[in-house]
Amino acid sequence: MSGPSTPTEDSATDVVRWAAFSCVLVPVVLLWYGTSLAGATGTALGLAAVTAVCRLLLRQSERGAARIKAGEAGPSPRRRGRHHRTGTGAHRGGRHTGGNTPVG
Repeated sequence: MSGPSTPTEDSATDVVRWAAFSCVLVPVVLLWYGTSLAGATGTALGLAAVTAVCRLLLRQSERGAARIKAGEAGPSPRRRGRHHRTGTGAHRGGRHTGGNTPVG
């Protein structure tokens, strides 16, 4: 086994384990109560898909929290969009007149 882990990692692993357990248990209970095999299979697949997405989001959140805890900066700042330019200067695009005279 690996070294001691933090409580957050343990709780995240526990959540994923319980979700995987429910992916098996729920269809069995549905079959026990008379649901069709197709319905139970569809439920199992749906639960598995939701579990996979939740696991992905949970891991991504853990990585982000670890990065913040370590003091690392997030991703590098991106360029501003075309409507959020700073500074002065000629604007690109739009209508241009022949000279510096105002239109009106």
